[in-house]
Amino acid sequence: MDRRKFIKTGCISCISGGLILGMLESCSSTKIANAKILGSDMIVPLTDFEIRKGNKKEFKKYLVVQNEILQYPICVYRFDENNYEALLMKCTHQGAELQVFGDKLQCPAHGSEFNNHGLAETGPANTALRTFPITIVDNQLKISLK
Repeated sequence: MDRRKFIKTGCISCISGGLILGMLESCSSTKIANAKILGSDMIVPLTDFEIRKGNKKEFKKYLVVQNEILQYPICVYRFDENNYEALLMKCTHQGAELQVFGDKLQCPAHGSEFNNHGLAETGPANTALRTFPITIVDNQLKISLK
């Protein structure tokens, strides 16, 4: 195979792969939601955690909620219908915004990792994430931002 044909084939393969991944990603349910802030509470409808598969209802393990007022988003983990954990997605090491990977939050700057309760598991961060009290009222999560 000559160089030109090799490059052409490689480029087509890369573009095709990217398109397929993009289409698959768009089929999955989003885990990012914009939430309202009323007073000092962020309001998240419990239905934002629902995934409908036919007539079967499943739930997302977590939801990243944001509002333009907040500098950092909040990751809300769902453990069961009555137990949730709200974590500020700000690394306690140097303040980088965290990324969510399933049951872990990871800092892209220096690799610190936190579990789904906000506890530091891998350094350099050694302080737990800020958590927020949550109450469930009228089928909504009220996350106290105080």
